Amino acid sequence: MSCKKYNITVNGKVYEVEIEEVLPNTEKEFKVNKNIEIKKDRNQEKIRESNNNTRDDKVIKAPMPGTIVNVLVKQGDNVKKGQVIAILEAMKMENEIVSPTDGSVEIISVDKGQNVSLGDSLLKIV
Repeated sequence: MSCKKYNITVNGKVYEVEIEEVLPNTEKEFKVNKNIEIKKDRNQEKIRESNNNTRDDKVIKAPMPGTIVNVLVKQGDNVKKGQVIAILEAMKMENEIVSPTDGSVEIISVDKGQNVSLGDSLLKIV
């Protein structure tokens, strides 16, 4: 297994971390400093695996970093283009995430209260 060292700055404080790659089909994806484990997000993995199914599949991604205030749909729900499907709070403002297409919600990758980064997968509509 390979191990790489990085300097990471969090709130102005620099941390040196070692990241060790773990075998791909195991529960753990990385180990950091041999005591912090970063686990795979099974829903994110499902989206990556099924991302190339058909042209009509649509993965909705976070347009900015923030916190999911509410998810307004459930898996299996039918949605219409322009329908509000989630609320994302960023910089103390609530932003409506709307469906770009008609379809059915196949995967929801986030929960209420979860922090997301720019480009994180929120859900998939087919």
